[in-house]
Amino acid sequence: MKIKDIQEEIVDEFSMFDDWMERYEYIIELGKKLPMIKEEFKTENNLIKGCQSKVWLQGEKKDDTIVFTADSDAILTKGIIAILIRTFSNQSAKDILDADMDFIDKIGLKEHLSPTRANGLVSMIKNIKMYALAFNTQN
Repeated sequence: MKIKDIQEEIVDEFSMFDDWMERYEYIIELGKKLPMIKEEFKTENNLIKGCQSKVWLQGEKKDDTIVFTADSDAILTKGIIAILIRTFSNQSAKDILDADMDFIDKIGLKEHLSPTRANGLVSMIKNIKMYALAFNTQN
């Protein structure tokens, strides 16, 4: 599935909820379903800087795609990274680098997060793009 299609799917899912309490609950549920990152990847190198809570992100090149795994010590943050992993894992480095991030504004995520969590979200996206950039230059 293409990144744009996944993003549209997420926007549709979020539009089903009437208020932000329901959306927060949904984000938390997504975090609970996030596949566990291997303990060996919970290192200082994989820790995302700029997040209030601890977030580990690990990317691995498999064939022509990047597979991401992640974890967080905060339930809401874990849900946010789950949304990003769903969107960008198993995609090519080029597609990740070319991807538009407007779906985050469409679901209203940034405006409904505290400033520190919003900064964390930006840092998560930046790290995903950095992995894509690193793997893209290996081709």
